[in-house]
Amino acid sequence: MKFKDMPYERVDFEQVEKELKELMQAFEAAGSGEEQFAVHEKFYALTDRVSSLMTIANIRFDGNTKDSFYEKEREYYDEQGPIYSNLVLEYQKKLYHSPYRAYLEEKIGPVAFKNMELALKSMDEKLVPLMQEENSLTMEYDKLIAGAKISFDGKELNLSLMRPYLVNPDRKVRREAWEKVTEFFEANGEKLDEIYDKLVKNRTAQAKEMGYENYLELGYYRMNRNCYGKEEVEAFRRQVKECFVPFAEKLHDRRRQRLGLDHLMYYDESVYFPQGNPAPTGTPEEILAAGKKMYGELSAETKEFFDFMLENELFDVLGRKDKRAGGYMTYIPLYQSPFVFANFNGTSGDVDVITHECGHAFQGYLSGKDPIREHADITMETAEIHSMSMEFFAEKWTPLFFGDRAGDYIDMHLEDAAAFIPYGCMVDEFQHIVYENPELTPAQRKEAWAKLEKEYKPHLDYGDNRYLAQGGYWQRQSHIYDVPLYYIDYCLAQTCALQYKVKMDADFAAAWQSYLKLCRLSASDFFTSMIKEVGLDSPFEEGCLKNIVEKLEKYVN
Repeated sequence: MKFKDMPYERVDFEQVEKELKELMQAFEAAGSGEEQFAVHEKFYALTDRVSSLMTIANIRFDGNTKDSFYEKEREYYDEQGPIYSNLVLEYQKKLYHSPYRAYLEEKIGPVAFKNMELALKSMDEKLVPLMQEENSLTMEYDKLIAGAKISFDGKELNLSLMRPYLVNPDRKVRREAWEKVTEFFEANGEKLDEIYDKLVKNRTAQAKEMGYENYLELGYYRMNRNCYGKEEVEAFRRQVKECFVPFAEKLHDRRRQRLGLDHLMYYDESVYFPQGNPAPTGTPEEILAAGKKMYGELSAETKEFFDFMLENELFDVLGRKDKRAGGYMTYIPLYQSPFVFANFNGTSGDVDVITHECGHAFQGYLSGKDPIREHADITMETAEIHSMSMEFFAEKWTPLFFGDRAGDYIDMHLEDAAAFIPYGCMVDEFQHIVYENPELTPAQRKEAWAKLEKEYKPHLDYGDNRYLAQGGYWQRQSHIYDVPLYYIDYCLAQTCALQYKVKMDADFAAAWQSYLKLCRLSASDFFTSMIKEVGLDSPFEEGCLKNIVEKLEKYVN
């Protein structure tokens, strides 16, 4: 079904509560594992319906944050969502403690039961008011960012539409563009500080209510970190500082030389070539047509997937005023439909949507065929392998998108992928500092960010941009506000995607089969086990990053 034709009605949570309680009674009355699983399949049907309606409402609100109808629906779900989550948890408690657990675990897998254990540690009815407040605060941040109105080049632009100017080949233009963007954040700095301060205090209060020292333990549970913890993440970040930061700095210096500059400034950060970054040669419609050709040739599975996406109009990719910034893939289970949301702006990021977000969507399309819903409940570091690796698999078709600058794009993409890992780890370490020290003032948080920039990105120079020099850049990173502790998942996934880059250059067909296997495994196994099963090294293993750097050196020398 086309997305525009998917019917929407507000979820009646009183009715949902009634149905869930009836399911719980039936579950407890069941006399065997088979009977309980039959009830569990009815639970799938109910939660599929609720999730689909909530997702449709969220997509339509994100498409126009000024739409008063869907704004009210979003507010309703922000309020009711935590109550519903608590009801689902009540059902899952019965599943977790079932006398027929051995049979159920064989049906839906041990990962699902581990995730239930984490859910029980991260949710309680007493948290509902705090979670409602948290939702309201993240919505306030999203609306503030989406509503940015920046006067530049004779136009009124939002942050997404400013992107082409931030990477303009004319250094003067991009400096002025960065100054304008900074003006927006500086003008709203007090409000951004206030929102984040409330979020930190709110999340800390949730953790205290659950008996935890700070939000980190609760946050790890909520991110479904079901096979590694804080120590492994710290060890990974240490490897990044030792191995990847020096490598990334070499890449930045290589970029400086290519640009013909004596010294890199912050407004040169995302620029790779003196004539400007490679940009797609076609219109948005032509980019989607190129995507159809690429996925049609990559494999039978990707052809079926992309044709389905186009036929059912499951893309909203054009940049518009009042549209939520950024991009994502989400899933509408009732129609077994992935959905890709983005903001095309004429830069190479438009093509990244067709590769990165469609990597997510492809895996979602495959897992949607699995009758065990828990198998689709993938952890984020696994999810990001699907997307980041697809970016590399797509390189064979780069000329379709970039014409005679295909080679430039491939060089830029590899450098950008490698240089991202230090930045992503910096975002993660910043959040660890913030939640371990929730009493920090807004100024102290900015000092912490500025200090981390010197460790992870020592080449960075903000010149006379006082706001950024004092540690304000992180306020542009929506994940820090909206999805705490998410960002390290990108780094772990990029480590795996770079391994696929090396593998596919040696044997593309074998690398693709490994990737396809990983997509199909979904959440049927734990992250650390799955990557071993498909022939990848764990990012947590000592020497993993050193080995990757050694292999990547040949691409950049």
